[in-house]
Amino acid sequence: MSTVSPQPDPAVGAAVKAADRAHVFHSWSAQGLIDPLAVAGAGGSYFWDHDGNRYLDFSSQLVNTNIGHQHPAVVAAIREQAGRLCTMAPGFAVDVRSEAARLIAERTPGDLDKIFFTNGGAEAVENAVRMARLHTGRPKVLSAYRSYHGATAAAINLTGDPRRWPSDAGSAGVVRFWAPFLYRSPFHAESEEQECERALRHLEDTLVFEGPATIAAIVLETVPGTAGIMVPPPGYLPGVRELCDRYGIVLVLDEVMAGFGRTGHWFAADRFGVVPDLLTFAKGVNSGYVPLGGVAISAEIAATFERRPYPGGLTYSGHPLACAAAVATITTMAGEGIVENAARIGAEVIGPGLRELAARHRSVGEVRGLGVFWAVELVRDRATREPLVPYNATGEDNAPMAAFAGACKKAGLWPFVNMNRTHVVPPCTITEAEAKEGLAALDEALSVADRYTA
Repeated sequence: MSTVSPQPDPAVGAAVKAADRAHVFHSWSAQGLIDPLAVAGAGGSYFWDHDGNRYLDFSSQLVNTNIGHQHPAVVAAIREQAGRLCTMAPGFAVDVRSEAARLIAERTPGDLDKIFFTNGGAEAVENAVRMARLHTGRPKVLSAYRSYHGATAAAINLTGDPRRWPSDAGSAGVVRFWAPFLYRSPFHAESEEQECERALRHLEDTLVFEGPATIAAIVLETVPGTAGIMVPPPGYLPGVRELCDRYGIVLVLDEVMAGFGRTGHWFAADRFGVVPDLLTFAKGVNSGYVPLGGVAISAEIAATFERRPYPGGLTYSGHPLACAAAVATITTMAGEGIVENAARIGAEVIGPGLRELAARHRSVGEVRGLGVFWAVELVRDRATREPLVPYNATGEDNAPMAAFAGACKKAGLWPFVNMNRTHVVPPCTITEAEAKEGLAALDEALSVADRYTA
């Protein structure tokens, strides 16, 4: 795969931009206030524009290109499958669909051996919630405030961040609770142990006061992604599992972002020794080369639908091109030690490097993460932990983060910025040299953020 941009052609870039502005309606955006970069190509950990500017992709696009851009094995698999069988309705048994399901089931924890395919993460969450409600016969679902689960009807209502607000009719049967986050503890905890204990007590209180017999599921990102990459303290997820078992509640772990190597494990659940009843996935399952997501289902829940039809489906469920990309991605990740690379780079390069940056830059309040899944919390004042920008800031209020992001891009780094944080989420294939290049660019950009501190 080439990581070198071809000869710049600004005229082509201008034409691409003009067509985009004339016809493309972008998600999560005020259409007249955005200026999309016209991308010419990508390879490995980089992408580039038509003006010849190359960017180290510290965002993995939307934290999904886990094996990097244009991996030749996956590109070849898509081409081969397109020549053999482009599409087939989900009601048929297709070799590549069955193989993708087998490879995923081999890696999921416990007895999550049945795979329901979707087109992406939001649909996976949507169907997991439906399965839980039908399995239990209960209406309510619990989710955390600091979370993101997707933009479809149930998924957006489960979401804790402000993207939910315009779509929240308050009638979706969702109850929210505070998950652990020691740096901004809602429980006034002073240690990970206190945070874990108090968060579990708060969750059980919520269950008891809501009525356990009314609650179908607890939906949690194993390690929350967009909301801030807050690694749960030891004991928390096993404690949630125990509460679910005690009250007959389905545990749904959302691994759409954390799965497939991102945390240095095939699934983040493996790190915490927890087996959910349902596990949602997407993104890294095939690095987003062709849209694919799904739900891994326990034997008990699968049995519910053995003689009872499951009332859900998608025209493109288990699309052959997407499944071919998944087979090639998983096989390549296993063969090239990509999950192990993510763990090593996180432990030996990114983690230590970010802690060094934190020691040098007064705008850094905390760094946290695993594998190639890290967050840098930017603050105005380390003592008070006041965020660099207010919660859900826009316009002038967001100027410090906009300046920081601009400095990253000027240094050749494409960042993942959300609220007062930058996330360090490069491909799982990133090399030590590339990671250090990115950390050096972050070092420059943090000097800009430092100007806004107290």
